[in-house]
Amino acid sequence: MVVFKRDRRALAEWVRGFDPEVVVMESTGIYWKSPYAALERVGVMAWVVNARHARNVPGRKTDLSDAQWLATLARAGLLRASFIPPAEIRHLRLIARQRQKLVGMLAAEKNRLHKVLTDAGIRLNVLVSDVHGASARAMIKALLADAPCTQSSTSPAACGLPAKNCSKPCNRRN
Repeated sequence: MVVFKRDRRALAEWVRGFDPEVVVMESTGIYWKSPYAALERVGVMAWVVNARHARNVPGRKTDLSDAQWLATLARAGLLRASFIPPAEIRHLRLIARQRQKLVGMLAAEKNRLHKVLTDAGIRLNVLVSDVHGASARAMIKALLADAPCTQSSTSPAACGLPAKNCSKPCNRRN
């Protein structure tokens, strides 16, 4: 990885040495992101263009002829750069996407736990309003510790519930 990063930096410095007005590249998958960021860091204006806009001429089969065609279109002003947000915004978007992915994974795991409990005949939603709240977690921990809730329990703690949250009264002796 370090070699590739060094190579990207060297490429960006090499391009900057020519002092180009703009560098044009096709948006091919995610492969444009790394060179774009390297060029952006050294202050070279880079355009990412839609590959469909550059593919209108038949017979171009090599990377060299593609590059020459992109340069010709750019000089003629026939290319429109795609919107690429600034680096800070891209970083924030990346964080937001990661958070959204993690929240989705958490919800999936919660649903999986609920399904496993339901399949096992343990219906926590009858006892508590929030199946993933503190009371339900306490009940699950009690079940895992092999201390099941019984209707003849003498305290809410025996059911795995804090006293203030016991929503279904056990047959308690006071």
